[in-house]
Amino acid sequence: TNKTRPSETFSDGLKPWFTYRIALRANGVFTQAPPECFVPPRRSTIMAIHILLKNNTMPTDNRPTLAIDTSTSFLSIALEHQGEIRLFHENVGTKQSEQILPQIERLFKEAGITAADLGCIVYAQGPGAFTGLRVGAAVAQGLATPFDTPMIGIPCLDAAASLLPPSSCVLAATDARMGEVFYAWFDTQNHVRLSDYTVGKAAAITAPEGKTPSGGIGNAFALADKPPFDGQADMPTAADYLKLARSGRYIATDAAHAELLYVRNKIALTAQEQAQQKAKP
Repeated sequence: TNKTRPSETFSDGLKPWFTYRIALRANGVFTQAPPECFVPPRRSTIMAIHILLKNNTMPTDNRPTLAIDTSTSFLSIALEHQGEIRLFHENVGTKQSEQILPQIERLFKEAGITAADLGCIVYAQGPGAFTGLRVGAAVAQGLATPFDTPMIGIPCLDAAASLLPPSSCVLAATDARMGEVFYAWFDTQNHVRLSDYTVGKAAAITAPEGKTPSGGIGNAFALADKPPFDGQADMPTAADYLKLARSGRYIATDAAHAELLYVRNKIALTAQEQAQQKAKP
């Protein structure tokens, strides 16, 4: 619902909150505008947008934070409380939906907290395994909704790129199955993404124009058909997602508006395509 004062309009006729809503939608932010956002019409809308962004990053209090990554066959859960990070990180294959809640409950019990105590929930946003991402996001939303706990989605390729030393051009690439990889280029010195999040054949990946790659990261570098660049096959854990959430570069939202990042329309090969792929030498 748009919240604005009828008398406050800009020269283009737009209402202030409507303007901010459009500006912030690209970041997946839908939030109740705080009172200070209703600025006089002659003041810059940038100020109000800054206020909204400032109020929608990771809380700075000392409440516990939970992070969930189910973007691969690993189930990775991290709980930060009183300066200590408890981590469960294990390859559970297709049993993520069976194990995620018991493992979260175990971490809560060890820390002596409940879901009501959480100050924020961080989740792997994608791209990644379609079913796994949905499992993780659904559990995060289920824990956040009753207590209005803010959620922060971290793109999986951002998390992978963060494992490398600061560099002006690095490649993050992960296994997308079906003979493809998810990938993006990053300037990790200035925290800038240099390309779109993309899915495609590893061999077709090219460096951004005018850039010299210094390295790569992600489980795509463990594939037989790996990207044509030097890289290591390391992957982030949920603890790395916690670190990125603390950076303040990712926006918090309520559970109802938490979103996943998809870059592929097709999520599985047909039986015929699978047979053709197996028949290849």
